[in-house]
Amino acid sequence: MANLKSLAKDTAIYGLSSIVGRFLNYLLVPIYTTALSAQSGGYGVVTNVYAWVALALVLLTCGMETGFFRFANKEGEEPMRVYSTTLLAVGGGSLAFLALGLGFLPHIAGWLGYGAHPWYIGMMMIVVAMDAVQSIPFAYLRYKRKPLKFAALKLLFILLNIALNLVYYVGLGGSDVGYAFLFNLVCTSTVMVCMVPELRGFPYVMDRALLKRMLAYCLPLLVLGLAGILNQVADKIIFPYVYPDRAEASVQLGIYGAASKIAMIMAMLTQAFRYAYEPFVFGKSRDKDNRQVYAQAMKFFIIFTLLAFLAVMFYLDILRYLIGRDYWEGLRVVPIVMMAEIFMGVYFNLSFWYKLIDQTRWGAVFSLAGCVVLVAVNVLLVPRYGYMACAWGGFAGYGVAMLLSYFVGQRKYPIRYDLRSIGLYVVLAGALYAAGEYMPIGNVVALMAWRTLLLLVFVACVVKRDLPLSHIPVIGRFFRKG
Repeated sequence: MANLKSLAKDTAIYGLSSIVGRFLNYLLVPIYTTALSAQSGGYGVVTNVYAWVALALVLLTCGMETGFFRFANKEGEEPMRVYSTTLLAVGGGSLAFLALGLGFLPHIAGWLGYGAHPWYIGMMMIVVAMDAVQSIPFAYLRYKRKPLKFAALKLLFILLNIALNLVYYVGLGGSDVGYAFLFNLVCTSTVMVCMVPELRGFPYVMDRALLKRMLAYCLPLLVLGLAGILNQVADKIIFPYVYPDRAEASVQLGIYGAASKIAMIMAMLTQAFRYAYEPFVFGKSRDKDNRQVYAQAMKFFIIFTLLAFLAVMFYLDILRYLIGRDYWEGLRVVPIVMMAEIFMGVYFNLSFWYKLIDQTRWGAVFSLAGCVVLVAVNVLLVPRYGYMACAWGGFAGYGVAMLLSYFVGQRKYPIRYDLRSIGLYVVLAGALYAAGEYMPIGNVVALMAWRTLLLLVFVACVVKRDLPLSHIPVIGRFFRKG
């Protein structure tokens, strides 16, 4: 029981810090989109560079955080030997990346389209190298059950970054996009200094035999990680190369990137759902067939995301103020990107089956298939339709991955999902969305009231059909007393 309580406490700290961290990090969007006008293309530069950063980080870490956990907990292995070997491997790879990157910086920056500002790329190369190294001490903190320090360092980075950006872009009225990268470098360096205790006090040993076994374990994870990250950032990487006007590409990509951030509210809400509801479902159903639990969890996940979709779309007239006014033209991508996020959430919920039967290669297959579709849509349609093709590319890519995982999963590990109820909720959400979007109400207050009523109709249907108030954790106590 004590172990379960400790696990619950750690999970709450990691979960809360992750959700709060993502929310705080979201505050950078209004800062950047207010300070950097859409026509300057500044936010397009931020969007593009950070897409490359995400891809480079997956390559440098190579799944070694997971490898560290696997081998540090493996019987017969020395945890500190595993830790030092992992650190040296990732650190060595990061130093090699940094030496080559900085050595050929003018050529790389020119190829990426930043020949006039090579140190945008240079600063972020240093950041990526440090982030890759830091991923292992962060994994070590989790291994040593130190969630408070883990959360504190994550939040330190975010709060310091927001503070520096506020001072420069809001307080001083700055507009140089390069400072966004400089502040990231300062914050990453600060976290690195705070990690010194995790980087000393033990002998550094490179166990080559151990490293060989770890790489054999981690390389398949690298393929899966690459496929996953490409699904998230490929459109932002490809866009400048396929859009007809390279200079205008930064402007259009900035508009798309800023508008898409509003859809990321969905990601925060669905993450909150997983932390709050999954433990309840599994706790209530521990004595039942696991497949029934997965089916139930999937249904409630979809209900929750549909509710989030309606909430964001119904109050988009308010949420749009999170980004600068000259980025508002891109808001038409929000419903498409949000539906793509729903597909992604369903896809990850479906991933239970191939993890349970130890056939994770299917995850790589589905993710790669989705990535191919996403890239194809972008390459073929961006020249004609601009960033709208990016939104539909994500929709199509995640949709394909989701459908493949479902149909193959039904053959390999059949689960009887409540498709009838799920379908009814999808139809209901679609009808309510249409009623809220196309009702000709000119008064903003009246329109918000109408949409709020429609949102309550959806909630009422959920409560009546599938989630009686007496069954909801905490709230249910009051109804049961009554």
